[in-house]
Amino acid sequence: MTLSQFLTILRARWASIVIILALTVGLAVGASMLLPKQYTATATVVVDQTRPDPVTGAAAYAGNPTPAFMSTQVDILKSERVTQMVARKLGLGDDPGVRERWMGDTDGKGSFEAWLVDKVQLSLDVKPSRDSNVISLSYKDADPERAARAANQFIRSYLDLLVELRVDPAKQYSGFFDSRAKELRATLERAQARLTAYQREKGVVIASDGQIDVETARLNELSSQLVALQAVAAESNSRQMQAQAGAGDRLQEVLNNPALAALRGDLGRAEAKLQELNSRLGENHPQVVEAKANISTLRSQLNIETRRVTGSVGVSNSINRQRETEIRAALETQRQRVLRLRTAREEGSVLVRDVEAAQRAYESVLQRQSQTSLESQATQSTANVLTQAVAPYTPSSPNLLRNAILALVIGTILAIAAALVLEYVDRRVRTEDEVSEVLGLPLLGVLPKPGGKGRFAGPRVPLVSATGLLRRLPAPGKEA
Repeated sequence: MTLSQFLTILRARWASIVIILALTVGLAVGASMLLPKQYTATATVVVDQTRPDPVTGAAAYAGNPTPAFMSTQVDILKSERVTQMVARKLGLGDDPGVRERWMGDTDGKGSFEAWLVDKVQLSLDVKPSRDSNVISLSYKDADPERAARAANQFIRSYLDLLVELRVDPAKQYSGFFDSRAKELRATLERAQARLTAYQREKGVVIASDGQIDVETARLNELSSQLVALQAVAAESNSRQMQAQAGAGDRLQEVLNNPALAALRGDLGRAEAKLQELNSRLGENHPQVVEAKANISTLRSQLNIETRRVTGSVGVSNSINRQRETEIRAALETQRQRVLRLRTAREEGSVLVRDVEAAQRAYESVLQRQSQTSLESQATQSTANVLTQAVAPYTPSSPNLLRNAILALVIGTILAIAAALVLEYVDRRVRTEDEVSEVLGLPLLGVLPKPGGKGRFAGPRVPLVSATGLLRRLPAPGKEA
């Protein structure tokens, strides 16, 4: 079909096209005027991704919103749980009219709550913004006030659900950490009791290094004293052996003794006097005899004093030996004490590590328990209301102008399609070219329309062709 033929058909069927188009537009306009008016209320909510969490101090989300994140928020807004919260807040379940509609639709079969959720969600439309974290929520209803209340209630229920989704796990974790903290506290107390009992039994303080340091210092001091006493005892023993060997008069104590020095001086002077007397007097002279007696007395005193001094060397040696023995015993006792303290500390370090591990575990769980306890008391969600829904003044549907334009387009398509179908059912020749196509013969001329002005159109084909065609036509009354 050529364009000229298509236009010829439309011109020939214009009445049918106009009738169908008028019926389509009329039906659409009439239906739009008869349908009940619907009002759409819109509210918007923004998800705050930069505000830090008041408990952890970290941002709830990071970066630009992803399509998956926004789809999750849309699914939460359209979820059955949010819809049930809205229906409960609006009291739709207690409305007798809603109950009657449910009975009429389902004859009382099935779940009323599920039916109500489906009906409410049919009027709900949620759209996320393409390049931001703003979500628009629209609700359609015959009553504009009711549409605004429902849209705002959807936003409030969504925010409440976000808080619940955050608080409910925190409550569960808080309970878990609370019971775990009690268990770890009991474990810590048992570990501390074992450590205390061990320290009381061993007489040491495992957690402190001061006691071992003091005892070690005392051990070092005793060791130094023993070394010093050993040197003194060795020296006193040497002097005692020298005194016992008959060389006591050469001892330092004897040589440095003032009394012995005085006696030795007196003895020397007496001997010098005796020698002088011997040179002048005889052996039996009374003065010589007296001088000899005096010398004998001085020597006797010198020997007695020397024996006393050398005897004190032996006493001093005995005292030094005794002190050495005592210091050695004290040193051994102190060494055993230090060894016992170190052994007890090494054995008790296991108990100390148990206490420290139990303490760290308890503090860690206690910190998590405190954090989850704060989270379980949170009242703020990660989303905020951007705009509240208000009752619309004009209905959103039916849109008379839009429906009329749509009906005009659809009616035009239907009318053209109907004209083509009618032309296919009732085929007619509309142009001169269709005559040649239908008959398969050349066209000789075109006559004017009856009553119309015009003159006979000349031959449309060469005469020779027409004459030849006439020659091939059969005579009247004969078959071709």
